[in-house]
Amino acid sequence: MRGVYTVSGKSQTVVAAPQMVFINVGTTVSLQFLRAWVSQNANATSAQQGVKTFTKATAFPTLVSATPNPTSVVDQASKITGGTAGAAGTCGINSSANGAGTELDLVPDNFNVLNGWLWVPTPADLPILSAGGAQGFGTQFVGTPGTLTGWTFGIEYAEV
Repeated sequence: MRGVYTVSGKSQTVVAAPQMVFINVGTTVSLQFLRAWVSQNANATSAQQGVKTFTKATAFPTLVSATPNPTSVVDQASKITGGTAGAAGTCGINSSANGAGTELDLVPDNFNVLNGWLWVPTPADLPILSAGGAQGFGTQFVGTPGTLTGWTFGIEYAEV
């Protein structure tokens, strides 16, 4: 394994139903997605929020560029780089436009904003996107959250 990396946003203000993290597999490395999380620090009121993991093959989101961080000091830099257009081999956070491409919902879920959401698939359920597969993986709110400020979210992946 080449390394394990995270792409995340901390204390973000979101609009509408954003794609929180989007990682588009490039042509040089396959990616295995290990976990995803969402939490919120600006609300003391219990509320349910929809969330999903998904894949998307075209018409990618408009994002804020985010650089993948290695989870170990011995890991090399990720083959994925920060980008704003969801292009192959790039990643970003907190979309301002989701793009009109067709999405395949992998894990639709709901969580209470006071508790946060953590998705850790079992080994048999770990999604892998192949290098050159021309698609991306992401997390997205299903519907607009009641409170738009204070969101922290991320995805952890391995280059395989």
